[in-house]
Amino acid sequence: MTTQATTTNVTLSRDSNQALGIGEFAVNFMNGSIGEPDEAVFDRTLMFFTDSVICGLSAIALGTNAPRVLRSEALDYEISGGAPLLGSNKLVAPEKAIVANCAAVREWDSNGTNFGYNPKLGHTAGEFGHNDFYPVAVAAAQLANQDGAYALRGMVLLDEIRGRLAEVFSLKSYKIDHVVHGAIASAATYGAMRGATAEQIESAIGMTVAHYIPWRAIRAGKQLSDSKGASAAISTEAAILSMQRSMRGFVGPNDIFRNPEAIWRQFEPTDGDSPFDLVLSHSGGDFAVMGMHFKLGLYEHQSAGALQGLIDLIQQNPQLLDGPQNIKSIKVIAYEPAFGIIGDPAKRDPRTRQSADHSMVYIIATVLRKAMQFAQDSGGGSTTLADTNDGYWKKLILMPYDFNERAIFDHQTRALMEKVTFEHGGPEYDAKYPDGIPTSVIITDTHGKTYDSGLMMYPAGHARNTTANLDELLGNKWQTLGALASDDASAIIERFNAVPQLSANGLASLYDFQIIDRGRLE
Repeated sequence: MTTQATTTNVTLSRDSNQALGIGEFAVNFMNGSIGEPDEAVFDRTLMFFTDSVICGLSAIALGTNAPRVLRSEALDYEISGGAPLLGSNKLVAPEKAIVANCAAVREWDSNGTNFGYNPKLGHTAGEFGHNDFYPVAVAAAQLANQDGAYALRGMVLLDEIRGRLAEVFSLKSYKIDHVVHGAIASAATYGAMRGATAEQIESAIGMTVAHYIPWRAIRAGKQLSDSKGASAAISTEAAILSMQRSMRGFVGPNDIFRNPEAIWRQFEPTDGDSPFDLVLSHSGGDFAVMGMHFKLGLYEHQSAGALQGLIDLIQQNPQLLDGPQNIKSIKVIAYEPAFGIIGDPAKRDPRTRQSADHSMVYIIATVLRKAMQFAQDSGGGSTTLADTNDGYWKKLILMPYDFNERAIFDHQTRALMEKVTFEHGGPEYDAKYPDGIPTSVIITDTHGKTYDSGLMMYPAGHARNTTANLDELLGNKWQTLGALASDDASAIIERFNAVPQLSANGLASLYDFQIIDRGRLE
């Protein structure tokens, strides 16, 4: 096997058995044979972990459907020696705890995002991915009677594998759902943390790829469903089952990345090699997680550039908030794939939350409607809403109630939606993605005056943004969402931020607290 190692990374070349190489890397990283990540890597991963959990707790508190169904299903698999659900001390089959917990953290589509961009290596496939998979590492550490530091190390490993796969192979280009990368990383991480061999991990990866490939059909159609939000969870459940079967002796396909009938070479034919080299970091500060992005509320991350442009415009021109009657048109210009995903004509009339949070026209109209309402409530459209750009982001944060039925069909929002057009910016914009989120917003008032945001590349929350106070913005998000799940949001935040210091007993009881039932999000 052709493997090249440095003091900070391992390269699994395309002429090698990369599935086995991932297994060896995962085992060595978790047993400490290799790997000294910088403290900043652990800190960043912990931020993404806390962010994801707060999203999940609030989704459970508001009774969202997919987490509710999967949690109910999991409780039918109660066993001794299992793993707990969020907000519970009952132990259930590990794969059932993982599918329910992953579905919860993903439900709002508000946790972290990656765009598969590594220009230093020329690995810029630009595949999406999200920080949905941390329940895998937590459950594996709990089952292995390990401490919080071990769980956090597993999270770093999982993000590294899925993040680097996203840099070298674009699943979306072939209508395959991006969660495949996370499923592979989940199998490898869970296996390594539970004591599997590299060969067993290879077998589990082979089974996952050979038996469980999800198409992007779950993300298409006129109105999206539970399947969109739960896709990562369901694929991860399959990956964990594959890993458990492999550890019991079931043998799946080996060398799956060079398998001529597997997705990799079917979509990108070769003479026998995998279509890509894979570089995995084990030490230092150059980990995939450092290039991942935060969402500052509930919105599809492809809309973040438009949100930044809109916020800039209303901050600089508060007269735009005098009322919808003063705005003639709002034009958003963006890149592919944003234009194809959240500019889909079907998204002009969203009727479900899952469609609304993937609708550029709805997201923009809702934020503008909220800004106008706040301005009116504070004494007039010329009154500024905040002193800083960060203040505008905090004031206008999109929360679950911005996507309930009343909000989706709000007459003022719908009127503003009619004024929004969404255009593809062509090669000029496309060339700047996935480095940034190239987007422009142009508002024309009823007097014919235009207000142009200019090109937005690195909005607040983006890994390459240098102007926003990320800690402050995330703190606002966590407090707002956390308050939906607990009357003491700060205690919940502190609980999860303390994971690296937890003993094995402390990690075992991490989820043992009550989530307040706020009633269904209607």
